[in-house]
Amino acid sequence: MNDSTEHPLRATSLHDALHTHVLETGADAAGPCLAGLADDALRVARRRQRLARAGAAAVVAVVAACAVAVADGTSPHAHGVRPAAGVTGNTGKAALISILPVTSSTEAACAHGSGGYTVRASATHPAFCVHADRARGMTDVRVTSAKAGRSTTDGTWQVEVTLGSTDRTRFAALTGSIAGAPAPRNEFAIVIDGKLWGNPSVTSSLTGGRLEIVGAFIGDLTSATAHDLALRLNTGS
Repeated sequence: MNDSTEHPLRATSLHDALHTHVLETGADAAGPCLAGLADDALRVARRRQRLARAGAAAVVAVVAACAVAVADGTSPHAHGVRPAAGVTGNTGKAALISILPVTSSTEAACAHGSGGYTVRASATHPAFCVHADRARGMTDVRVTSAKAGRSTTDGTWQVEVTLGSTDRTRFAALTGSIAGAPAPRNEFAIVIDGKLWGNPSVTSSLTGGRLEIVGAFIGDLTSATAHDLALRLNTGS
C-alpha cells in the first residue's frame, strides 16, 4: 500500500483524540502544539507501517516533549531563559560604574565641552550641571552584584550595588575623604555610560561596600530601567 492508504489504528486514534481535545478546549497554550504534533505523528506512522512499534514509540516521545514544553511555558522549538520583567533591551551591553568626587554643581545645563554631566530639567526640577574629578575618582568599577527592587522607605525603584573587596576599600577611602567638605564637595557622582545616575552626599566614610542607585532624583527609576540597569551591571561583573 502507498502512503495515501495507510492508516495505522493507534496513530489515527491518537490524531483524532488530540484534535478533538483542541476543539473542546479552544486556543489554549497546548492547542497548537498538540494539533501540530498529532498531524506529524500520523504522517510518521503512515510512512512506517511496517515498523509500527518504532513509530508508536516515536509518537509517544514527541507528545511527551510537547507536554514538557507547554508546562514550562515555552515553545517546543526553542527553550531559553526569560529576562527579568521590565528589561528594556540593553542587556547585551555590560555597564561599568565610575564613582567620582563632585567638585561643583550649578543650576544650568553644562556648557558644551565643559566635561560636566547635565541633568535635564523636568516638571519638578530645573536643569543642573555637575562637575566631578575623574583623577581622584574610581573609574570602570565592576560590581559583584546588582539587584533591582523597591525602597523599603518610600517604595521607589532603586538598584542596590555591592562592590568587590578591593573597590570596597577604595570606596571607603573616597567617601571618607569628602565627608567633611562643604556641599556640593561632600557628594560623589555615580556615572554609568557617560550619564549621571546620582550624586548623593556623605557625612562619614561608607565602609559596607554598598550603594543605592536611585537616579539623579529619587523616583527617576522605573521597574523597567531598574531591572535593565541591574542586569547590565551584573553582566559586567
